[in-house]
Amino acid sequence: MTASMILIGVLAALTLVLILPPLRRALITRHIYALFKRILPSMSDTEREALEAGTVWWDGDLFRGNPDWRKLLALPTPKLTAAEQSFLDHETAEACRLVDDWKVSHEQYDLSSETWRYIKDKGFLGMIIPKQYGGLEFSAYAHSQVVMKLSTRSSALAVSVMVPNSLGPAELLLHYGTAEQKNHYLPRLAKGLEVPAFALTSPWAGSDAASIPDSGIVCKGMYQGKEVLGMRVTWDKRYITLAPVCTLLGLAIRLYDPDGLLGGKKDVGITCALVPYDHPGVDTGNRHLPLNAVFCTGPTRGKDVFMPLDFIIGGPAMAGQGWRMLMECLAAGRSISLPASNTGMAKMTARAVGAYARVRSQFNLAIGRFEGIEEPLTRIGANTYLMDAARIMTAGAVDLGEKPSVVSAIAKYHVTERARQVVNDGMDIIGGKGICLGPSNFLGRAYQQLPIGITVEGANILTRSLIIFGQGAVRCHPYVLPEMHAVQNPDAAKGLVDFDAALFGHIGYTIKNAFRTLWYGLTGSHTVSVPDVAPETRRYYQQLTRFSAAFAYIADISMLVMGGDLKRKEKLSARLGDVLAQLYLMSATLKRYEAEGRQQEDAPLMHWAVWDCMYRAQEAFEGVIANYPNRFFAFWLHKVIFPFGHPYVVPSDEVGHLVAKTLISPCASRDRLTADCHLPATADEPVGALEQALAATVEAEPIEAKIRQADREGRFGDNPKANVRDIATVAFEAGVISAPEYEVMRRRNQLRDIVIRVDDFPYDFGVASAAKPQQERRAA
Repeated sequence: MTASMILIGVLAALTLVLILPPLRRALITRHIYALFKRILPSMSDTEREALEAGTVWWDGDLFRGNPDWRKLLALPTPKLTAAEQSFLDHETAEACRLVDDWKVSHEQYDLSSETWRYIKDKGFLGMIIPKQYGGLEFSAYAHSQVVMKLSTRSSALAVSVMVPNSLGPAELLLHYGTAEQKNHYLPRLAKGLEVPAFALTSPWAGSDAASIPDSGIVCKGMYQGKEVLGMRVTWDKRYITLAPVCTLLGLAIRLYDPDGLLGGKKDVGITCALVPYDHPGVDTGNRHLPLNAVFCTGPTRGKDVFMPLDFIIGGPAMAGQGWRMLMECLAAGRSISLPASNTGMAKMTARAVGAYARVRSQFNLAIGRFEGIEEPLTRIGANTYLMDAARIMTAGAVDLGEKPSVVSAIAKYHVTERARQVVNDGMDIIGGKGICLGPSNFLGRAYQQLPIGITVEGANILTRSLIIFGQGAVRCHPYVLPEMHAVQNPDAAKGLVDFDAALFGHIGYTIKNAFRTLWYGLTGSHTVSVPDVAPETRRYYQQLTRFSAAFAYIADISMLVMGGDLKRKEKLSARLGDVLAQLYLMSATLKRYEAEGRQQEDAPLMHWAVWDCMYRAQEAFEGVIANYPNRFFAFWLHKVIFPFGHPYVVPSDEVGHLVAKTLISPCASRDRLTADCHLPATADEPVGALEQALAATVEAEPIEAKIRQADREGRFGDNPKANVRDIATVAFEAGVISAPEYEVMRRRNQLRDIVIRVDDFPYDFGVASAAKPQQERRAA
């Protein structure tokens, strides 16, 4: 009895401590608060600005473990205005028509002067600039649509339009420029009178852009005949897209004020300036050759170049604010440019390779009907469907006013990685046709240039291992950032109160997610309530909720167990980021399926894509648990998250067969999947020839079946012409097929031969030795 009374007393005392915040802070929280203050690493201004840049959007719901699916489904689906649609259908199509990618990359080494003039005059370089300055003022979604369509034609064309509308002078001026700077530069940028570039990357600070050694020293100097306060700037930049042809150079430097001329600290900080290309001392013009892509990119340098402080974007008042400016604008640009261009690449691959797989036959069967070819065709189709879903949803977030830093990192990494898979699969299918470059090769150039998207705007290895979870764990978590702010509050009393509220909110949040994760695992998530969605997707929403709760729980346990070391355990951090990313990609895919009216023809694409994401998320969970540094917690996490083992296996072959069938068949689903590809109308271009050859092949297949049956019956005897190339002629002469049927076969064969043809060139490719005798060339 006494022991029971003591136990009750102890529990009552503990309860009293926990429910009375002043008592709790005095007895518990202040000790934890002091510990956090000691162990929390110091954070530089640039780290803080990068961490806090942008906004938290749907990624926050996924990170919290209880996503509100009604909120996702209620998000407006992006739509083009009439003007935007007209621009996509006419001006964008005409820009594509003006470009021959083989000539651009092997003869001109740049867009033609006609193409440059056209994209300038039609406002392509000013899509993000408001109409009041003469721009098109397109939505983020329209911007994405235009870049995507251009990317189905030529990388040089797409990049030349993409960069002025991404992170660069126009974007920075819109948000931070002075009225004078906006009024002067924005109309000129909108009409192409100025071609912009933005120089950030240094040879000595690539991904670690905050460490750029490029510097400016505040001093007085002469400008336009007058002594003014300015800065003497030295820089050495590389990989600067459009630098060789730019007229207005954006420049990121670290500004110093050793003599206190600005009246503040000596290390002013990263600063962004706008410099005319012909300003004395500015060096641009040389080019890089990135994997034989011929969009203009190159270095820029300058040594002790004096420029007035008015060159700073936003004027002298914005000196030292450059890193914040860049971080705040990066999320929007990264949400659009690379997801759009790589989705365009994937769409063209799906369209062209699908057609090729129906036109090209081996062993009397279209290669697309072989199971070995169906497998990569399936990945091409489902990945393209998913990539486009992520592109649209992410661009839509920007139109809603979001600057989704974590989501943009997910979109950039996973869309470019899946584009790599799509194009690699395409190359495997078309085989020798793909490895011989020439005017008739529709995929080789894309294959060559795949690593560019992987590398730029945050290298993919860095994005996966450091940014997605590293930034998400702080930004998307409901309590981590408030805890950090509380600990760093100079007002210790206020910091303790805020920390106490965040800490105990965090504890309750973790306990709820633990019980939710276990319950969903034990019940197979069948108890999860979901809104009115397509019946065929209901279980996906339930399983997504289960995985979201599990992710929130394992993220919290990982931060508790590993603390600051988690940042250095990049493999574990990357796998945690993989889980979050797969949840986002699945959300986008399901959102697309609902937004497009639950198209039953598209259901196999959706099913395969979601199942693949679920399997990848499951494997990422397993990768974290299998490599967990604390084996007790590893055992515990496995039992809580997967109490009855793994629910997902690889997507089914049956669904994959339906996806592959979609790609090789002219149908509405294939058209939706590859919408807004540039499709030339004539057969003298490879994609145009494929379009016509596919239609001709489908028409000819019943006739071909009749010919094969006659051949099996021996009606052609030992005629040597009854071969794969000439058998239609033999069948016509033998009366097996009629004259109209023979004409169909003749037309199909003509187009087939165009499609399967590979290019050949003079021995020296027509260069210096073209005049030498053949024997001499061979001897050499």
